[in-house]
Amino acid sequence: MRLVCSVCGLPKDLCVCGTISSEQVALKVRLEMRRWSKPTTLVEGIDSKDHDLRAMAKKLKRWCACGGSAKDGVIVLQGDHRERMPDLLERLGFLRDNVEVL
Repeated sequence: MRLVCSVCGLPKDLCVCGTISSEQVALKVRLEMRRWSKPTTLVEGIDSKDHDLRAMAKKLKRWCACGGSAKDGVIVLQGDHRERMPDLLERLGFLRDNVEVL
């Protein structure tokens, strides 16, 4: 017997709940100046219940070649990466139209 998703009712291998939740998220990417005028890119709006923020932060840090962290529902990256974020977040499964760069 196949396992069935409790949310959408489809078999687990055909479940689309994760895709739908990624497409409905409205993300905000903004620049914040921290101590000693260091630029920091913040990615906000990702629900930590639906997505693994630590794994996403790890991938973004690797792609941007920078340091950072994920806590309190915000991914913090060292440096100004606002121009690259729509492309990178699209690679993670989010819609480019839902990414707002401030």
